[in-house]
Amino acid sequence: MAKSYSFIINGEKRNTGEKLEIRNPYNNELVGIVKRPTSVDIEDAIRASVKAFKETKKMRSWQRSEILHKAAVEINNRKDELAKILCLESGKPIRHARGEVTRAISTLSIASEEANRINGEVLPLDITPAAGDRLGIVRRFPIGPIAGISPFNFPLNLVCHKVAPALAAGNTITIKPASATPLSALLLGEILHTAGAVPGSCNVVPCSATLAEPLITDPRIKMLTFTGSAETGWDIKAKAGKKKVCLELGGNAAVIIERDADRTYAVDRCLLGGYAYAGQVCISVQRIYIQEKIYDDFTRAFVKGVNSLKVGDPLSEETDVGPMIDEASAVRAEKWIKEAVARGAGLLTSGNRDKNIFQPTVLENVPPDTRVSCQEVFAPVVILDKYKTFEQALEMVNNSEFGLQAGVFSKDIEKAFKAFNEIEAGGVIINDVPTFRVDHMPYGGVKDSGFGREGVKYAIEEMTELKIMAVNHGLQ
Repeated sequence: MAKSYSFIINGEKRNTGEKLEIRNPYNNELVGIVKRPTSVDIEDAIRASVKAFKETKKMRSWQRSEILHKAAVEINNRKDELAKILCLESGKPIRHARGEVTRAISTLSIASEEANRINGEVLPLDITPAAGDRLGIVRRFPIGPIAGISPFNFPLNLVCHKVAPALAAGNTITIKPASATPLSALLLGEILHTAGAVPGSCNVVPCSATLAEPLITDPRIKMLTFTGSAETGWDIKAKAGKKKVCLELGGNAAVIIERDADRTYAVDRCLLGGYAYAGQVCISVQRIYIQEKIYDDFTRAFVKGVNSLKVGDPLSEETDVGPMIDEASAVRAEKWIKEAVARGAGLLTSGNRDKNIFQPTVLENVPPDTRVSCQEVFAPVVILDKYKTFEQALEMVNNSEFGLQAGVFSKDIEKAFKAFNEIEAGGVIINDVPTFRVDHMPYGGVKDSGFGREGVKYAIEEMTELKIMAVNHGLQ
């Protein structure tokens, strides 16, 4: 019998509202039953968050740090349980699910450390005679109640990237996990309260998008942090009013392969970057631009590697590519591929779909204005193209409405810095794929990929306000 999960408000489990069945994307088996909050519960969550902030903003750094450390230890103790839940609710291959749990532990541990490093400065003000003996003391203060909306693809670690810095800074947060994958977020909420989180400081409400509207519009919420599609993100921003907003909206990440690159390594990394979790990663490799003199050799090796990937049951240790989150997503990707082929694109391998199992696919000669190229495909699909000069490759990377991360494989330090200076993205990864991320890195994009930064230290900066006290200490 499937386990029943309660949502969490004010440190208490609640069971009101309708039931939501969570099913395994691979075989549609029932994984869990979640109780969904009502509009009354959402109002209670906002009130609890406001009330708890009166306490959390006064907490000492060591207290905030200790809560996060205890939560990290508990997740480590339950990592196998959490990895299996991630695998079952999202369809993520078990090897990658374990990796996500490890990253969540890291995110909480980093936040525990950063809670003790929210520094300020003493600012001399006597740069003008009129200032006399005045000096400034600059500190960061928590912004207040925060709302977080997280996606399905990293249902534990991306929730941690919102919750951990919020609590480290002394804020409160109400998190709405994705409806398809709420189980790990609910367990995280339980773990945080067991670790000593103030009741109301971390509410977990797996509600519908409609019922979540107050988290976006209510002025008592001082900040909204959202990870998801560009269309939804910009719509949310338009509704958010005067509150601070941080958007991480994904992209169509590109990679440049230069002639001097270690091709074997580049192929291996692009296989992982393009097909891990069936390409359902904001920084999945979607476009690969290859110097024309090595195009044929790279393409041959890449397609061979794609054809060797194992597709199947995410619980199997051998599986590289599991199911997409639902059949509608797979149908969309299939439609985009057919559109590209109809306009002259070459299908080098696969393009086949069985319900929401999508075989890893490679395309070439894709018109840049087709949706599979210029939009976020979010599927196990990679397109290849060739270029003559490095400058041309940079232009091809920048020919996008998105700008989250990009990768460059080259041993030429001059080209590395040229890419860093000229690529329009929040991150430029040298000799690796754009899918590379360590959880203390500043992470976020430009253009339609959003604005604001995650990465614990940088998220804390987003979630705090600078305040200065100017002291006139020259009075007798």
